[in-house]
This record gives sequence, structure tokens and C-alpha cells, in this order.
Amino acid sequence: MNNRTYSRKKRVKTNGRYCVVIPAYNTEGTIAELVKAIKTQQFTPVVVNDGSTDATPQKASDAGAIVLSQLSNHGKGTALRLGFKYALDEGFDGVVTLDGDGQHDPRDIPKLLIAGEKQHAGIVLGNRLENTEGMPSTRIWTNKTLSKVISNITKQDIPDSQCGMKMIRKEVLDVVNLLGERYETETELLIKASRKKWKIISVPIKTSYDPNQPSHIRPVRDSFRLFRILFMCMFS
Repeated sequence: MNNRTYSRKKRVKTNGRYCVVIPAYNTEGTIAELVKAIKTQQFTPVVVNDGSTDATPQKASDAGAIVLSQLSNHGKGTALRLGFKYALDEGFDGVVTLDGDGQHDPRDIPKLLIAGEKQHAGIVLGNRLENTEGMPSTRIWTNKTLSKVISNITKQDIPDSQCGMKMIRKEVLDVVNLLGERYETETELLIKASRKKWKIISVPIKTSYDPNQPSHIRPVRDSFRLFRILFMCMFS
């Protein structure tokens, strides 16, 4: 069980009203503390339970999150799209996404929002690659290589394209039609947003990796989906 704790920090005021969307699959060991930390920052946590077989939805609800549940596991992309729809339907000005495994620190949320306001960006990505302590070496290499490809396609500097922590304005969600179901959706978002002329920036964030936390990424299947999305976006 993960015992990460988050200290209280006064929220930095930003323009707009944002909710925090968390796609979650079997994260019962981390989700409650993550939800509580988000509420401490005075944001609305929206946990999208992607067909978990453990106590993830109950623990998220008990901690004070709004919980949207899919009856079976459909993938991170589908969970994100459900969370985005909820945010738009409820009139939020945008969303911040975090992974449910606790690797992202909610205290970094204001940093993303402030950078987005100052630089008029449609998307603000967290950048984990300025400090890769604890990150598996294969993941570092994969992220850097893929980020170079995405940067070339979007013609914008995107140092950590696969980071799950990001801010997205509602105006971006309004015009980008996402089709992906799993991890490729985040790449699809960046490419399609850049095609709509939205500015994408990055800010350094802190991360914490639990070596005992299993990865839900399936290399062969998810790589195929990713390259399919890249091909579709490049030739559409």
C-alpha cells in the first residue's frame, strides 16, 4: 500500500474554474490520499473509475471525489474522454489531469494554471524529464524519443509528451475530436490541438515513483495504437 502524504499549501489564485480528472484503474492504495490532497488545493477531483476490480471507486468516493464509473476496463483514453465530457457539461473552464497512481503532486497544479494564463497556452504539460530520479531508464529513453517525434509533428517544443499531468482549456476540448481509447489518446490530443493552432507549453514538475506499482501499459498493443494514431494524424 502506498503511504505518500501531501502537505497543506495555500492555493495560488488563478483565473477560471478547473476540475481535476483522474483516470483510475485498480488504484485503491493511492487514490484516497490523492483525492484529499486535491481537495486541500480547493479543486474538484473527478475520478473516472475504469472498471476497477478493487476498492478504487469506494475509496475515491469516501475521500470526497466525484466518481464516474465504467463497468469494464475500456482504457485510459476512454476514461479521459468521459472526464472531459463531464467537465464541459458542468461548465468548467478547463481540466487538469493526473494519474491515479500518486506519482504527481497536486501542489504543482497551480504552477500549470499560472503558466497557462501568463503564456496564453491551450495546454500546459508537466515535464518530468528535468529530474528523472527513480524513473526507469527504458521509460526515459522512450519518452525522450517519442517527445522528439511529437515535437517535430507539432512544430512545438514538447520535452515530455507522455506526462499524464497536464492542464487543458475547455476551448481546446471543444474543438478537438478525440478517438483514442488507451494511452495513445494523450498523443492524439497534442497533435490535434496543435493543428488547431493552440499553443502547448511545459513546466517542470515533481514526480514520485513506486517500484511496487504495476504498470498497465502493454508495450506491443499500446505501441501499435500509438503509431496508428501518429499515422492517422500525419496523413489526415
